[in-house]
Amino acid sequence: MIPALVLGSIASLVSCNSLTKIEAPKTIEYWQTNADETLKLQKQNNLVFDNPQNNFQNILINPSEKFQTVDGFGYTLTGGSVEVINQLSPAKKKELLQDIFGKSEQSIGVSYLRLSIGASDLNSSVFSYDDVPAGQTDEDLSEFSLAKDQPVIDMLKEILAINPDIKIIGAPWSPPVWMKDNGNSIGGSLKTEYYQVYAEYFVKYIQEMKKNGITIDAITPQNEPLHPGNNPSMYMTAEQQRDFIKNNLGPAFRAANIATKIVLYDHNCDKPEYPITILQDPEAAQYVDGSAFHLYAGDVSALGVVKNAFPNKNLYFTEQWTGSTGTFAGDFIWHTKNVIIGTMRNWSKIALEWNLANDAQFQPFTPGGCTQCKGAITINSSESYTKNVAYYIIAHASKFVPQNSQRIGSTQVGNLSTVAFKTPEGKIALIVLNEGAEVENFNITFDGKSVATSLPSNSVATYTF
Repeated sequence: MIPALVLGSIASLVSCNSLTKIEAPKTIEYWQTNADETLKLQKQNNLVFDNPQNNFQNILINPSEKFQTVDGFGYTLTGGSVEVINQLSPAKKKELLQDIFGKSEQSIGVSYLRLSIGASDLNSSVFSYDDVPAGQTDEDLSEFSLAKDQPVIDMLKEILAINPDIKIIGAPWSPPVWMKDNGNSIGGSLKTEYYQVYAEYFVKYIQEMKKNGITIDAITPQNEPLHPGNNPSMYMTAEQQRDFIKNNLGPAFRAANIATKIVLYDHNCDKPEYPITILQDPEAAQYVDGSAFHLYAGDVSALGVVKNAFPNKNLYFTEQWTGSTGTFAGDFIWHTKNVIIGTMRNWSKIALEWNLANDAQFQPFTPGGCTQCKGAITINSSESYTKNVAYYIIAHASKFVPQNSQRIGSTQVGNLSTVAFKTPEGKIALIVLNEGAEVENFNITFDGKSVATSLPSNSVATYTF
């Protein structure tokens, strides 16, 4: 016979446990953007896991399915971006940098940046770090100097003060023209006799940036190597890049104890054979961390093709522009589907939009550079800036998916595209896009619990719990 006091204690314990179970359902916070701009990254009322009985489609989140870890989301900090952001008043500039790179509730937490090594086409002028008078060369790189990028370095120091963990990938648009077979900033190819000098140029860049307190996490040997018509630009075949990495760049990094990753290609998804050609060479591949892609041609599934061929090599998505003639609705839906969800579902460690900032005339740009590239931010005056579509494309990921999050399983249903992550703090972040013409009702199901919700046509929500 059990004493009444013990029975009472057991009953109390059972009651307590039952109460715990009743109070246990998690709430979901979520933020929504509508393509018609009626909502822009606006927090909505919390949802509660209440296990509804309905026949809605189910988005099932499966943490046991584990994929790549994430290095970050962001933009290219072009020289032109720095130039226009520096036109803001000190207070407005601080406000903007905190908004983009901070980790507060009000910030979007951008955690990855791309830099041009020398000028890109979104600089006011063309330059390299070793320009000498026409007809001269500088094979010992005695004239090497980062001075023309000092404003970029200074702004990076401000950004690193806000977020010391930000990661950086660098890419050259062109080497010094004296290294090229056409002696021009546009097109041409690297002369074979300067392969080693150019490898040392990369080493010098990384070392000099380090002296400024800036760690370059990765580089690519050439931005868009199959697009020699930009200013600046250079043509570099897969075979040329393979030989440069194998015989010069890789050994130079090793000799100088450079830990910076070498990431190859850095161009469109229509040519997965380019990185595959290099990765098939074991001597070159030993120096290569992975491959980088843009999506001005081809399909984002090309990243998956390369991953399947070389599962031990990483993938990076490094650039996609929004243009002056594009619409918020069209760009927001397409980029979210491809640049954010598509790249992540195809193993990319990063997703970057193109230019961080320019002015209302889409300047600055070089003669022959991009005249229609629209920054994530438009600087209107010393006291005014506008957040454009690329800001919201990135924000729906960067604000909720910090570095070292891991992509986990999430089902795709109907008109809904999804990608899910587990953060280092153990939270779940789920991005859902409804690109259909109607409202979509669905359940989010996780750990045996469900919650019903809906998304309007052409909208995106990020759910965290």
